[in-house]
Amino acid sequence: MTAHLFAISFDASEPLRLAQFWSGLLGREIVDDPHDGVLLLPANDNGYHIRFAPNQQPKVVQNRMHFDLTSSSLEDQRQTVTRALELGARHTDIGQGPEIDHVVLADPEGNEFDVIAPGNNFLAGCGFVGALACDGSQEVGYFWSAALGWPLVWDQDEETAIQSPNGGTKISWGGPPLMPNGGRDRVRFDLAPAVDVDWQFEVDRLLSLGATLVEAGRGETGRVVLADPDGQEFSLLTPR
Repeated sequence: MTAHLFAISFDASEPLRLAQFWSGLLGREIVDDPHDGVLLLPANDNGYHIRFAPNQQPKVVQNRMHFDLTSSSLEDQRQTVTRALELGARHTDIGQGPEIDHVVLADPEGNEFDVIAPGNNFLAGCGFVGALACDGSQEVGYFWSAALGWPLVWDQDEETAIQSPNGGTKISWGGPPLMPNGGRDRVRFDLAPAVDVDWQFEVDRLLSLGATLVEAGRGETGRVVLADPDGQEFSLLTPR
């Protein structure tokens, strides 16, 4: 059995404030995080948490991961943008140009996200959080498909996407050219070993798939920090 995606984790200077923003936007309940920080509960039994972990290191580069929020109509898109702005988001320019039909916003700590226009076939049926869109190579898409046991649902022109067998949010990688690695990634995956699977076995499995251990001292209590083949950091939660 493979590890499962426990959470998509955000570094935050004010974890509770950022959790309140995303809770208000996504309609998810806030709970305490046993591994330090604040959690939003999954949207369903098969989903993932969203985690906000304390970190005072300032954001200096564009994130390599961002949420794509879906819309059922132009009015629905407008209402989502309005609600996000009222909760503390702002418009942001990442070089998207005037021809795009999605709206690029940033949350109160500058984390980018998109509100997608209606009629996007790729995100149809994926729910409100249609995708976690990532900067990354075809190789890393293959790595995460094997690491999570999620099948590839897109593999074309070096772009890849995976989705849980139970449906829901897709995770996609846009292929080259890749953004420069700006150091510690503020948005990361938190994985948890499958029930009754030895923790060290899971570490070894991830390493055999192409992950690398990050140098000692970078991890938080209760987790080991690794990096995928593109150098994007992620964590595997340790037994408590």
